[in-house]
Amino acid sequence: MNKLISIDIFADFGMLKKPDTNEPVYLTFNMLHKPALLGILGAIIGESGFKTKGVLPDYYLKLIDLKIGIQPLNHEHGNYQKTIITYNNTTGMASQEQGGNLMITEQTLVAPAYRCYFLFDLENEIHQNADENLSKYYAEYLPYLGKNEFSVWWKNYTIYDFSEFEANDVFKISSIYIKDSPLKDSKTIQDYDPFFDEKLEGNTFSYFERLPIGYTDIGKKTYQYEYRNFAFTDWSLELKTKNSNLLLNINNDTIIQVF
Repeated sequence: MNKLISIDIFADFGMLKKPDTNEPVYLTFNMLHKPALLGILGAIIGESGFKTKGVLPDYYLKLIDLKIGIQPLNHEHGNYQKTIITYNNTTGMASQEQGGNLMITEQTLVAPAYRCYFLFDLENEIHQNADENLSKYYAEYLPYLGKNEFSVWWKNYTIYDFSEFEANDVFKISSIYIKDSPLKDSKTIQDYDPFFDEKLEGNTFSYFERLPIGYTDIGKKTYQYEYRNFAFTDWSLELKTKNSNLLLNINNDTIIQVF
């Protein structure tokens, strides 16, 4: 039996570091992504994080099959305010320069907030534990958004009635969603087309970001992010191709994608 719940996650700051950026400025993902959300949930239930190079952490291995959805809150057309923070790392281990002092400049999210959906399997003990801790607003370890000085908290634990959504007409997706499906030779095909409505009033937006959905072994137990193309929009959509990404109709008035 499955149970769909959501919580609203907040932080004063966040830094979801992009691994492919180097000095002088380290960049952050704008959107919360699945590996980061599983890390937050892992801290809440007390599972260990990364310890040994080439070994995936316990929280990820135990939660990898959990379906999640992410809906931005308090955003501006899908984007969050960002600021640049520069600080000194004086541990003596960060730099080979004399004195061991390293100047670090990071792009940082300001007041990010996300509604996070979890489709729990109530026959799974780990899922049961996670659901219980979330409902009681209890965490075994302090969860944080990318860096341990950026702690997170959550509100509004909510349980939903839900059903699988079958697209027979135009519809809107309230969460971020995977917008294409992979084909051969690294090609993709669009899953959704925007539907233009002349009656639509006000500003509309479409936000796109390439986000991690998990980890992949590139050889010799060297793990890197596995990416997919995501979108978030207030446009109505038409389903272009049938795909394996699950759409849910919650409370008969909101459609989200879980992945």
